[in-house]
Amino acid sequence: MITNEDIKKLTEVLATKRETDTKFDAMHQVFSDLQVHMDTKFDAMHESFSELQSSVDAYAKKADLYFQEMAAMRHAISRHEEAIRKIAEKTGVKLDY
Repeated sequence: MITNEDIKKLTEVLATKRETDTKFDAMHQVFSDLQVHMDTKFDAMHESFSELQSSVDAYAKKADLYFQEMAAMRHAISRHEEAIRKIAEKTGVKLDY
């Protein structure tokens, strides 16, 4: 059987509903503040990532154009070398390369 002394000991150890509600409200406020802070940080990170992604895309476009130009230039040089070789053969000039 539970005595008044047992109840008194339990009330000294266990939190009251009011104390529990107060702690819960404080924790809720901390988590709400944390959520606002994290949302702000993630929004800033998203914006920074978008800027970085745009920069990388712009660089990739420039690099692609550069590689296309280099391929066209290699083709033109090959044509020129072939023409020079044919001219050298017909004129009897020995090429040293």
